[in-house]
Amino acid sequence: MAKTAAQPLQAPVDPQDPKVRERLNRAFLVGLQRPEQDPREARSLLDELRELVANLGVEIRGETLVRLREEHPRHLVGTGKMEEIAALAKGLDCGLVIFDDELSPAQQRNWEKDAPGLRVIDRQEVILDIFAARATTKEAVLQVELARLQQQLPRLKRLWSHLDRQRGGGAMQRDAGETQLEMDQRGIRDKIAKVRRELEEVVRTRATQRKRRQRVPLPTFAIVGYTNAGKSSLLNRLTGSEVLAADRLFATLDPTTRRLALPSGRALLLTDTVGFVRRLPHRLVEAFKATLEESVQADVLLHVVDAASPDRDAHAETTLRVLREVGAGERPVLTVLNKRDLIPDPLGLAEALARHPGSIAVSAVTGEGIPELLAELDRLAAKGDRRLRLLIPHDRYELVGRLHAAAGVVSEEATDDGVRLVALVPDRLRAAVEPFVEGEA
Repeated sequence: MAKTAAQPLQAPVDPQDPKVRERLNRAFLVGLQRPEQDPREARSLLDELRELVANLGVEIRGETLVRLREEHPRHLVGTGKMEEIAALAKGLDCGLVIFDDELSPAQQRNWEKDAPGLRVIDRQEVILDIFAARATTKEAVLQVELARLQQQLPRLKRLWSHLDRQRGGGAMQRDAGETQLEMDQRGIRDKIAKVRRELEEVVRTRATQRKRRQRVPLPTFAIVGYTNAGKSSLLNRLTGSEVLAADRLFATLDPTTRRLALPSGRALLLTDTVGFVRRLPHRLVEAFKATLEESVQADVLLHVVDAASPDRDAHAETTLRVLREVGAGERPVLTVLNKRDLIPDPLGLAEALARHPGSIAVSAVTGEGIPELLAELDRLAAKGDRRLRLLIPHDRYELVGRLHAAAGVVSEEATDDGVRLVALVPDRLRAAVEPFVEGEA
């Protein structure tokens, strides 16, 4: 039988069509289990993808976990499995197929060519969409925009695959599709350059704000951890703040800094940072380096782990790996096992503590373990402090203010010669007060 002529490529799914929009809001999920992978991890990642997609308000109508012996360059999965997935998705009236693994631009184009009527995306695009929906400050908006533009650039070709490939005019003229593609690529590169310039300005502003904070000699602690581990809830519990704390992935994207008064009278600056997730797009790691600089610059990292999660250890390792990627891997770390109220079994809590030596178990909801955590923060904040007797001249009274700001003043007495005090002086303030030291206290 003679082969039929190749059919022209179909136009991409039109999201403006109301029926198409409705179908695009119904998704079929595809997880992959590689030969060396633990089946429980593959299932856990697919469950996490389900939660990510649900955060976008997309209806999930079905899912499948594919055992992948080898990657196929055309569709990532084999042709037979591709046809099976497409049939399952269409049978459930889904317009969207979402892979838990990263798809190359060519694989996305092949899927949408060989399974017309379906839009095929991957976990990275889902995470980018969530970040785009949650970004509020200028910095977060710019960071997400940069990541999306970088993700979009190599995928432009599929957007123009439906154009007629007509030639006309001289030999040097290109077809309409190629000309428009090159124009769009140039436009996106120009936008990337513009966003980078704007982001650099925002980063400079943040650096200036950080310098202002550093003039007040307070230790800085950053809260890091897997998304939805309870970081914002812990910040609120410790500082009495009202930072958004919702039971959903990536509830907050922007770093928030609050002053925390410790039981000894010391104080520190506590910053809540963006949460991490497995298979975080590398573009987001790059784009969010400005936000994650708060972690790099911190004196101590509070690594918050959801103690009740069955994937606790994998989540902890993901966080530590991303911290290494952004240059914060050498920072001192205090592990905080949050949500201890969700582990009613004492043996289960003991096992969690044993898995993370030196950790402290708390509940940001009930307050259990918070006094122990504050005591440990006090101890860490005091590292390097020296108890000194000082006589500050009246014309240098600003130093007294700086010592009070550091929450290290034990006693104070005004005299004719100046202000005599005993203070716990941190390293960063030692040089400023050295001329006025009378001795150890």
